Amino acid sequence: MTSHDTQPDGQSDGRLDGQVALVTGGTRGIGLAAARGLGARGATVLLVGRSEDSAKAAATALVQEDIDALGVGCDVGDAEEVAALPGRLGPLAAVDILICAAGVMSERTAKTLRTSETEWRRVMAVDLDGVWRTIAAFVPGMVERRHGRVIAVSACLGRMSGPGNAGGLAPYRVAKAGVNALVRNLAHEQGMGMRGVLVDATCPGHCRTDMGGPDAPRSAEQGAETAVWLAGRSADGAVTGVLWEDREIVPW
Repeated sequence: MTSHDTQPDGQSDGRLDGQVALVTGGTRGIGLAAARGLGARGATVLLVGRSEDSAKAAATALVQEDIDALGVGCDVGDAEEVAALPGRLGPLAAVDILICAAGVMSERTAKTLRTSETEWRRVMAVDLDGVWRTIAAFVPGMVERRHGRVIAVSACLGRMSGPGNAGGLAPYRVAKAGVNALVRNLAHEQGMGMRGVLVDATCPGHCRTDMGGPDAPRSAEQGAETAVWLAGRSADGAVTGVLWEDREIVPW
C-alpha cells in the first residue's frame, strides 16, 4: 500500500500513479468497476463497503488483478462512521480522488405523497446525505493541498430536465437531483477548478448491476468509464461543476 507527501498535478494522459482513490459503494457494481479502472491506471484504491468483510473481499479480488487495493467497512448512511473513517485510514486519508458511488433505490411504489418517513430517510441517508458526509470528511484535505477530483455518481432519473420529470421513485429521484445541486454548489465554492479541485457528477446510464438488473443495456464498466476519465483530467482549463454522461455534459 502506498501513500504520498505531495499531490501531483492532474495528469492529462489519465495515469494515476502515486495517487490514492477512495470509492464508496466500491464492493460491487459501478463502484467496483470504477475502482478497477482507477487501479488499472496506477492508483491505490480504497474500497468502502457497508461491511468490513465485503470490502476486504472486493479488495482481495482486485489485488489478485495486480491492483493496489484496500477494503474498509463504513456505512455512509451513518454520520459517526463516516466522521471516523479518515482517522481509521491514517496517511491514506489524504486522498486525491473521491468517487461517491454508494446508493440505494427507493421502493417502486414510493411516490411523493405515498412515501413513508422511514423510506424517505432511508434513501436520503445514503444517496444524498452520504455523499455530503463523505465530501465533508475528505475534501477539506484536497482543498488544503490544492489538488483533488470529486466525482459523485448521480442518475438519469435525477435529471429534472428530462427523465426526472416522469414522477415516481420520489426519494431516489430527488436525492439524485440533490447530488447534482451539491456538486454544482461545491464546485463554485472551490472556484470552478481554479484552486485545483474539480467537482463533478456522472450519470452512468442503465447498467447491469444489482440495482439495474440483469437485462440492462450497459455493463458496469461502461457506466463507470466516465468517472474514471474524470479522475484523470488535468485541472488546467477543465469544465467542472456539471453532470456528465459518456464524457459529454448533459443538462440536469
